[in-house]
Amino acid sequence: MEKKRIAITGGSGKAGKWIIKEMLDHGFDVLNLDWKLPDEPLCDTVIVDLNDLGQVHNALSRYNGRNRKSFDAVIHFAAIPQAYTYANDYIYRNNVMNTYNILEAAANLGINNVVLASSESSYGMVFASPFFSPQYLPVDEQHPQLPEDSYGLSKVVNEVTAEAFHRRTGMQVISLRLGNILEPNDYPRVHESFTKPEDRKVILWSYIDVRDVAAACRLAVDKTGLGAQAIILAADDTSSNLSTAELVQRYLPNIKNNKLPGDGRPALLSNEKAKVLLGWRQQFFLQENVEY
Repeated sequence: MEKKRIAITGGSGKAGKWIIKEMLDHGFDVLNLDWKLPDEPLCDTVIVDLNDLGQVHNALSRYNGRNRKSFDAVIHFAAIPQAYTYANDYIYRNNVMNTYNILEAAANLGINNVVLASSESSYGMVFASPFFSPQYLPVDEQHPQLPEDSYGLSKVVNEVTAEAFHRRTGMQVISLRLGNILEPNDYPRVHESFTKPEDRKVILWSYIDVRDVAAACRLAVDKTGLGAQAIILAADDTSSNLSTAELVQRYLPNIKNNKLPGDGRPALLSNEKAKVLLGWRQQFFLQENVEY
């Protein structure tokens, strides 16, 4: 059976290299599109400015030998990954335009399956000053998105853009609202932060192992007919050793609508939609995988 071809943007980055590994391990033919070469070459890489539609179109037109086959799907993770690391307008312009260009080129080339990296930052709490509490718990995909920063705003705009392309072409676009992505070597640092739980309040103590992110991307490109969907991707549990009830009582005391269980460490971000639509299940847990 012919391999599916996948283009992955940002494959030289933190999450991208794990996504490439996941796709290769499951028999996909992978091309990395990035502005830099990876530290560890795992597949072919094309250096491309994703803010240039012509370059994106050319890269996604890269055929596979004589069969002239383009790509079955695109996984788009290239972005400036947080607010205030560059000028606000630059972050917004970069993150919005490179996503638009990916979707426009995919539409022009008949690529009908795209996965986008959205973010928990789209809800607004992460970079808000002052911090504000969510309106209810657990936070799900229907919770209002209220960013004041250009990064979170770019993610909201990208999700709306995904809906527009679905309306235009029928393209499936899955926007993964990602929690705090952790590689295995990040675990000891986060474990040390247990002594200061307030430091992770702005992300509602969320996390997601990068290997679980990669698995969700693979599951998403294997699906068809889902339309344009925003899906939270976060762990089942929190990145704190305190009970969730204690975290809420201590740091989010004004929340009146709290439907979280009263015991244990259930996450404040709901991943139920990922489980239902993608068949995804968390495999890597912070508390079980700390390496000392």
